[in-house]
Order: sequence, then C-alpha cells, then structure tokens
Amino acid sequence: MQTAQQQDMTWHDICALNDIPKNSGVAALVGDQQIALFSIGKEAQVFAIGNYDPFSNANVLARGIVGSIGDTIVVASPIYKQHFELATGQCVEDETVSVESYAIRIDNNRVFIGLTA
Repeated sequence: MQTAQQQDMTWHDICALNDIPKNSGVAALVGDQQIALFSIGKEAQVFAIGNYDPFSNANVLARGIVGSIGDTIVVASPIYKQHFELATGQCVEDETVSVESYAIRIDNNRVFIGLTA
C-alpha cells in the first residue's frame, strides 16, 4: 500500500538493480538533478540521496566511501570526509546540513526513484 506522499510522486526508471555495484555508489541524472544511488548489503538495500556535497560544492557523493557509524549507514564525502546518512541525507558532523533523500522502489529488478511533483 502506498502512502499519500508516494501517490503524489512521479517514479523514474533509473537502472537495473545489478547496475549498482554492491556497497558502492553510482550517479544518475534525473531531469536536472544529480542523484547518488547506493546498493548496500547482500539483500541489495538501495538508497538515493543528492549527489551534491554542500561542503565542497561538487557533485561527488556517489564516489564516497560507504560505511557505518554505529547502526547508521553513511557515505563519507571524498573531498572533506563529512558523513551523510544514506536513509535521510543528514550530515553526521553538522546537524544544520543535509542533502536531499529520495524514495526508492524496486520492481522486477529495476530501480525507480520517486520525485515529488
């Protein structure tokens, strides 16, 4: 069952699930938005956040190193090493900074990103 917010989304077919390397990231361009996609773990849990690193002013988060801080899965920016939570886009080191996070749907081994209208 979809939530009301998910019903208002436009879903974009991005790639096959196997196109995203395990425990790593890739970048996708949806309209004019660069999005970083990450496939984590053996069960292929997929996350999508904005690719733009607000600290370095560069689209590089898809190239960051994936890891965890406690139970939180994060990506470390490859430039200045700030950590962003993959589930929410929140910066771990600076609570006033976050990047956009996106809804993900996997259907028939295809990865879809939901964008609000």
